[in-house]
Amino acid sequence: MTDVIQNAIDALSLGSLYALLALGVALIFGIMRLLNFAHGQLIVVGGYSLWVLDGLPTPLQILGTVLIVIAFALALELIAFRPLRNADPAVLLVSSFAVAFLMENLALVIFGGRAKGVPLPEWLSDNLVIGSLRVPVLSVVSVIAAAVLLASLAAFLSRTSIGIQMRAAAENFGTARLLGVRANTVIMAAFAISGVLAATASILIIAKGGTVTPGMGTAPVLIAFIAVIIGGLGSLKGAVYGGLLLGILTVVLQVILPLSLRPYRDAFVYGVVLLVLTLRPQGLVVLRSALQRV
Repeated sequence: MTDVIQNAIDALSLGSLYALLALGVALIFGIMRLLNFAHGQLIVVGGYSLWVLDGLPTPLQILGTVLIVIAFALALELIAFRPLRNADPAVLLVSSFAVAFLMENLALVIFGGRAKGVPLPEWLSDNLVIGSLRVPVLSVVSVIAAAVLLASLAAFLSRTSIGIQMRAAAENFGTARLLGVRANTVIMAAFAISGVLAATASILIIAKGGTVTPGMGTAPVLIAFIAVIIGGLGSLKGAVYGGLLLGILTVVLQVILPLSLRPYRDAFVYGVVLLVLTLRPQGLVVLRSALQRV
């Protein structure tokens, strides 16, 4: 029973991280119909921000990281995507790829290709001991962070003026603009929120791995895309479900697969993903509006 509980906590922790990654991608897609590949580079920005701000008190280090990532997210919207706002979605997608590769190579030039160590508080690596159960503090932090951000986002979308405008824009952007919704305000708010989600995910990833590299954003953004597609394009609830499903599958297969097959765990994970999409190609959640309440 202890092993079952331990594995369940690990699955929930990893699924929570994947859900945060997927939410950042799903939010921008809901507003702009853009699968933003550059979201992964915001995670890289967060990692290097933690490294640059090392030495500050932890709360200031985290706050500074979040603010820097938000600033980069808004700069991306203003410089890379606003001039192409009325372009074909394929053009926007290519633009996001170009921005991602540009930012990755800039990081490589500025910081070099070697991994940078980012020390974080030692208590994050501690365990909570409950009887014979040892729960990593970082797992608890991951679950709490995801829950708080998800609840906050749900409240923001349903109880604030900008949030309601975002839901209206996702339903029908043209009609929403005729009713007085300001496109710039709504889209910048979406990018700012995606920046918060990316910064949080970056902090959790750095806390797990301890290092930052120019290419560290590629794998997380691919996971986010897969989770969004599994959950149903445009659905925030679906993005959460997709992220949780991927996290649970990864941990469960790591546990049940024989040692000889564990190196191929990801192949089994994506095999299950293909099965899910074959049985339900529209995703787990299909919403009339891209931003219904989560």
